[in-house]
Amino acid sequence: MELQIRPILFFILMALSTSLLAQPMMTDPSDLPDEKLPARATLARTSGPIVIDGNIDEPSWFQGKPATGFWEYFPSDTSLNKVQTEIYLAFDDNFLYIAARCESVGDEYVVNSLRRDYRAGGNDNLTFLIDPFQDKINAFVFGMNPYGVMREALISNGGQGFGDWDSGWDNKWKGESKIHDGYWSCEVAIPFSTLRFNPGTERWNFNAYRFDTQSNTRSTLVRIPQNQTIMSLAYMDPIEWDESPKPPKRNISIIPFATAGTNKNFEEGTPANNNFAVGADAKIAVTPGLNLDLTVNPDFSQVEVDQQVINLDRFEVFFPERRQFFLENADLFGSFGEQRVNPFFSRRIGIDRDTAGNTVQVPILYGARLSGKLDNNWRIGVLNMHTLQDNEAGLPAVNYSVGAVQRKVGQRSNIGMIFVNKQAFLPDNNETMQDVDAYNRVIGLDYNLNTPDNKWTGKTYYHQAITTDDELSATDKFAHGARLEYRVRDVSVEWSHRWVREGFTPELGFVPRRNVFRVNPQAQLFFYPEKGAINRWQVGAEYSSFWKPEYGQTDQQIRSFLELNYKNTSELRFWVQNDYTFLFNSFDPTRTGAEPLAADSDYRYSSLGLSYQSDRRKVLSYRLTPQVGQFFNGYRYSMRGSLTYRYQPLGQIEMNVNYTYIDLPSPHASAGLFLIGPRIDLTFSKSLFLTTFLQYNSQSENMNINTRFQWRFAPVSDFFLVYTDNYDTFDWGVKNRAIVAKVTYWLNL
Repeated sequence: MELQIRPILFFILMALSTSLLAQPMMTDPSDLPDEKLPARATLARTSGPIVIDGNIDEPSWFQGKPATGFWEYFPSDTSLNKVQTEIYLAFDDNFLYIAARCESVGDEYVVNSLRRDYRAGGNDNLTFLIDPFQDKINAFVFGMNPYGVMREALISNGGQGFGDWDSGWDNKWKGESKIHDGYWSCEVAIPFSTLRFNPGTERWNFNAYRFDTQSNTRSTLVRIPQNQTIMSLAYMDPIEWDESPKPPKRNISIIPFATAGTNKNFEEGTPANNNFAVGADAKIAVTPGLNLDLTVNPDFSQVEVDQQVINLDRFEVFFPERRQFFLENADLFGSFGEQRVNPFFSRRIGIDRDTAGNTVQVPILYGARLSGKLDNNWRIGVLNMHTLQDNEAGLPAVNYSVGAVQRKVGQRSNIGMIFVNKQAFLPDNNETMQDVDAYNRVIGLDYNLNTPDNKWTGKTYYHQAITTDDELSATDKFAHGARLEYRVRDVSVEWSHRWVREGFTPELGFVPRRNVFRVNPQAQLFFYPEKGAINRWQVGAEYSSFWKPEYGQTDQQIRSFLELNYKNTSELRFWVQNDYTFLFNSFDPTRTGAEPLAADSDYRYSSLGLSYQSDRRKVLSYRLTPQVGQFFNGYRYSMRGSLTYRYQPLGQIEMNVNYTYIDLPSPHASAGLFLIGPRIDLTFSKSLFLTTFLQYNSQSENMNINTRFQWRFAPVSDFFLVYTDNYDTFDWGVKNRAIVAKVTYWLNL
């Protein structure tokens, strides 16, 4: 039966109703407008030079009001932290300076390695969150650990989940740390050319959080309840400048690069392909809040390979974007819709499939991207890229254009529009080209809800595809979805649904399932024991169901779970689930080429599993995830796990293993699928790194070896040497092999 729903009307009604939810009762300081909050700290202009050496001994640090009074976030969130942290801020014409004094009850600090952009969990570190536009949706992140290792990142979408954290962003700044008796300290200098801000504003939002392994606490400058993430941007306070910081007079960075390498395809027996190329990236600050990124003849050979998976699903696997050019303000382009109904997925640019269905890299001629803030209320983004014709792969030249605009609504909500265009330039003689549409376009409208205290969050969207397919009408070419969550300390309740029509085919997006309607309600209860080893436990249930309008229900999953978070930072999770699947097409879950499960057949099956993560502060830590139960008309037994050894501070060795045995009745396949991925990460210094990553995947019959040597010889300037090998696991013959050298240099003009 055709589902009778009006997506555009629903979009308007939800936007209006949820706007009312954004008007909070003024009972908590976090609910106050930023202009009415007292400043957490003040910044005074420096009275003399500051040397970034980790010692907070210059008089300039003590001219403003420091930020003090860190609140405990873990294991409790109801009192000031026992081990305190003090933050000092200052500025001059070129830099924002931040320093911190971190008390400690011991000196056995934990660090994973000397590699930049470490993860916070399981080690000692301090992180600063800076929100110059005070929208509490986007922020710059800068962090230090006691060994002086730096990290930077971008946070989008208010920091509601770890998917909103982008550590791929890289930029120029300075930092150093020192370990003292009873505390460690750090100093950083962040150029104003690195930040995006609105000139004339004398208040920015700021927060900081700290992981301290000695006292086993996590603390935040602005108090954050445990039901929110520690990086939540809903909980930030203003810092006040003595005078508005001035933007740099000229903010242009040129990053030229050169690559040389050789690769050979042993399966096809073709001669080795030797290549040399030069190109350049540029970052130009059009305004202090608006940045223009340019790239000519880009090369992404230094990007780390994707982690392989055992795919038992019927649909495409999502891999995140890792290329630096696409990362700043990536949420402005890529956060429309949701992850599995996304009109713009930047990995579609420069990566395609040839006539044999193999993934190939397509040469990019140029790229241009203008993105950022016009003021405190408006964000804009415009992207244009052009790929070259690839006769060997049968791919024409293609131009990609994306335009996005976002308007702030209320304190933390926004409404946005996006337009995506893929335009192919087909040659007159199209016999050698694949059957490619001349164009593919999408226009979309999104509303994102974030109340000041994050009690209510959600979104609703409507996207319309414009394609060359004349057989389907416009009413068959749309996607619509909505999500609304209510979260307080003891309970979380969420409703979400999406409707994707058959003709919604954004070629520049990520939409693995079409012509389906899905509902996905879920609920959780949280409990906080006052005594014992458990810090918090929670129970929850989730329901997911898919329908095809002309058929009925095609998929269903009912899951309940229990999660235990221990005071020693370990975590344990149990779950049980029941699935229903109707197969419209034949399907072999082993992907071994055996007799597939028949089309037009349905299955109901149940399974249970658990996941345990040990204390990551230990030298040896591990994660185990066993799962057992029915699987279609048979059974599945799997064990996923990882074992990590930390050789502090020089690096760590991690062994990832995934074994799945699928037992299906004859004539279908029973198979053991094995994926092993040891990773060796060595850091000889804070500028010299070696990573070796091996992936053996019996499902894809491939073993991949990837070794990457990196020397950061100057700030954000690197030399890379990358070696890649692929072997056939059947006869251990070499499939292909490549070695590439690349050098980049960041030059400020």
